[in-house]
Amino acid sequence: MKQIALYGKGGIGKSTTAANLSAALAGEGLDILQIGCDPKHDSTRMLMHGSWIPTVLDLIRERGDANITADDVVFRGFRGVRCVEAGGPEPGIGCAGRGIIATFQLLERLDALKGDVIAYDVLGDVVCGGFAMPMREGYAQEVYLVTSGELMSIYAANNIAKAIARLSRRVRSKCRLGGVICNEKNLEGEDELVAEFARRINSSLIASIPRDRIVQLAELHRQTVIEYAPDSEQAAVYAQLGDDIYRNRKTSIPTPLEMDELESFALEFVQI
Repeated sequence: MKQIALYGKGGIGKSTTAANLSAALAGEGLDILQIGCDPKHDSTRMLMHGSWIPTVLDLIRERGDANITADDVVFRGFRGVRCVEAGGPEPGIGCAGRGIIATFQLLERLDALKGDVIAYDVLGDVVCGGFAMPMREGYAQEVYLVTSGELMSIYAANNIAKAIARLSRRVRSKCRLGGVICNEKNLEGEDELVAEFARRINSSLIASIPRDRIVQLAELHRQTVIEYAPDSEQAAVYAQLGDDIYRNRKTSIPTPLEMDELESFALEFVQI
């Protein structure tokens, strides 16, 4: 079983990438489980044709942990992808990371953490205890950083690299960095910047995903690009990403940049 996690700044396109990645892998006949680890609980929505599935945290609040079955939290989406949403607390109350912790505990009890590939879609603006759980507890063995060429997106990716580096020092830790994914914003020199960032943190650029209107059109139709426009160039990019990640065996312990190094690095490319 291959367990991967996509981390990145909120709004960077993690969920779109994760859903299309899962759809592409499922198209190869693989059994895929996607777990949304974001309080917005929208990771699996396009796989579910626009449906907002019940979140684990909401069900626990309503029924209690002991009264929940696998059928209550695991839903079949496009191409049979199994979908789970952790959810989050009521606004202004509780910790968002708690939903992730509760979800993993429940799925372990229900023996639902299985399949050829488990994809964790995790918010990366902060890497507190709950959001770091997929890495810390050995669930996510390969982490992929989703970023653009914007400074704050790179900053968030670098912070996640710091968490991986710290967690990797644990004797039994299996958490490693699998690569960096550039979700393009059409900035000048963006691919080169992200590729160099990946190199400097001891990793590599595994894919560049073009900014394409077809993504928005697919989402307006409540579908992944893989389903909405299977013959499009964008669908081919996601299919290649899925193949590259599934076959990837090269991981690393990252060497994150210090803040002054990160700012100097960004300035180098602004001046080009």
